[in-house]
Amino acid sequence: MPEPSTQVSYSRPVPEAGGAAQAAPEVVDAVFDIADLNFWYGANRALRDVSLRIGRQEITALIGPSGCGKTTFLRCLNRMNDLLPDTRIEGRLDFDGEPLYRPGVQAIEIRRRIGMVFQKPNPFPKSIYDNVAIAPKVNGMKVNLDDLVEESLSRAALWNEVKDKLKQSAFSLSGGQQQRLCIARTIAVKPEVILMDEPCSALDPLATIRIEELMTELKSDYTIVIVTHNMQQAARVSDRTAFFTVEDHPEGRSGVLVESGPTHKIFTAPSDQRTDDYITGRFG
Repeated sequence: MPEPSTQVSYSRPVPEAGGAAQAAPEVVDAVFDIADLNFWYGANRALRDVSLRIGRQEITALIGPSGCGKTTFLRCLNRMNDLLPDTRIEGRLDFDGEPLYRPGVQAIEIRRRIGMVFQKPNPFPKSIYDNVAIAPKVNGMKVNLDDLVEESLSRAALWNEVKDKLKQSAFSLSGGQQQRLCIARTIAVKPEVILMDEPCSALDPLATIRIEELMTELKSDYTIVIVTHNMQQAARVSDRTAFFTVEDHPEGRSGVLVESGPTHKIFTAPSDQRTDDYITGRFG
């Protein structure tokens, strides 16, 4: 269903657009430290000179108009873009103090440590139990699977709803339950980071609220980065917000980071007119 629109008006002076992205207040404990990141699909530079620090055990929201590179940036964080042909990345992207793209880094291990929840629920055509248990099995984790399945479903606030039907198909669940199952599946392999690409866009308002509550509960143990077009959602759940937009360059249109910072500041006193225009619905 379509995202609810948000029209918020602020009356305050904001500096003119243009110039470099504004520096956010320092993130003391950064899980990701990104500097001058550029990404290409073939000859098209989709991201240009993105620099951002993402704090540990925080929720960081990525906002901006369609086509500004939010999802591309998110997929850079766990090397999902490696799966696409004719792509290229330059710049620095450190994860836990180590270069994420250095030679010898195993992308499969990175995707275990940095899990991803997609826009639409995508459970496997298996039972509820097997959806959670399959990844630990494949990864060779030495654990009691029954305990791990219960723990993961409990962390995803789903155990009480499914504990008596674990052998039923995952497709028997509602859309919101399926998305929480996908979160449980991600949690089961013990990641450090959970990436979420518009995880509520296909859900009704009640299911959306439940996912938002779940994100808030999970950040005590995980770093969460979420792409969302819903300004109200970003304002409700995130600790920090990064606003991306699109700029025209001789080699084509590129996504750029305009500014980032604590969510309350981005939504009440942004440093760039473009951010203010987007948040208040004047463009994008």
